[in-house]
Amino acid sequence: MIQKLVEKIKKTKAPIVVGLDPMLSYVPEQLKQKSFAEFGETLAGAADAIWQFNKGIIDCVYDLIPAVKPQIAMYEQFGIEGLKAFQKTVDYCHEKDLVVIGDVKRGDIGSTSAAYADAHLGKISVGANRFSAFNEDFATVNPYFGIDGIQPFLDVCKEEKKGIFILVKTSNPSSGEFQDRLIDGRPLYEYVGEKVAEWGEQHMGGDYSYIGAVVGATYPKVGRIMRKVMPKAYILVPGYGAQGGKAEDLVHYFNKDGLGAIVNSSRGIIAAYKQEQYAHFTQENYADASRQAVLAMIKDIDHALQKAE
Repeated sequence: MIQKLVEKIKKTKAPIVVGLDPMLSYVPEQLKQKSFAEFGETLAGAADAIWQFNKGIIDCVYDLIPAVKPQIAMYEQFGIEGLKAFQKTVDYCHEKDLVVIGDVKRGDIGSTSAAYADAHLGKISVGANRFSAFNEDFATVNPYFGIDGIQPFLDVCKEEKKGIFILVKTSNPSSGEFQDRLIDGRPLYEYVGEKVAEWGEQHMGGDYSYIGAVVGATYPKVGRIMRKVMPKAYILVPGYGAQGGKAEDLVHYFNKDGLGAIVNSSRGIIAAYKQEQYAHFTQENYADASRQAVLAMIKDIDHALQKAE
């Protein structure tokens, strides 16, 4: 799957991923009213509004981008109905030939980790049958448990030819409380990055490993270091745009070939119509605003990469 991701990035010339992290407050009134008219002001109504919102955006941007990244918490908050919307979103993105990165941040050990891996990337046996559940192409994984938590994902990835992105240095302000702690004079995130590189060497998918890393755009100096520590790992970069990450800060996350990183934007794209520069699209044309935001992001990152050459 890492090869498909790389090929789609080359084809679209867009090293970006759209974070499908919808809040109900992002959904235009006309969509909410339609869903509430059918399902009532219920969890089912909210989940349907989320699904319709996602579908509109996907229809408007799928030809521009290689991948999407739905954050499962935004769906779980609506319970079972929300998870159904998550599944519909994943399936529909696959219909559009998009790579799906499930932002699930799972982490546990033993049979629990194996169950998470099977649920999101693998297959589950029911009698004589085998089924894929959520069926994402990649999943984000918390490495805090060490190899005991990672190995079940590695096993499933090898079997299914899928991938994971391991949290190395996250974009949030308090990430340094643990991730920056010094061990023998070096920050913890460097040790995690070295493990990602080590595990990745054993699980290559062409020029890149299917064991990638998450390194936030809000820490560009760290990105420069981790690119050298993990030369064959794809880096998923959250924090661009709304969280403060700028395109010029991201050039060192990429390798010299312009590959090696994929930059996420969530509300900066899916809620673009709420931004002043896209307000003229109005709620009715919210998805067109998202398309324009994608085009602007592609141009912004491409300009930064060309300037850095």
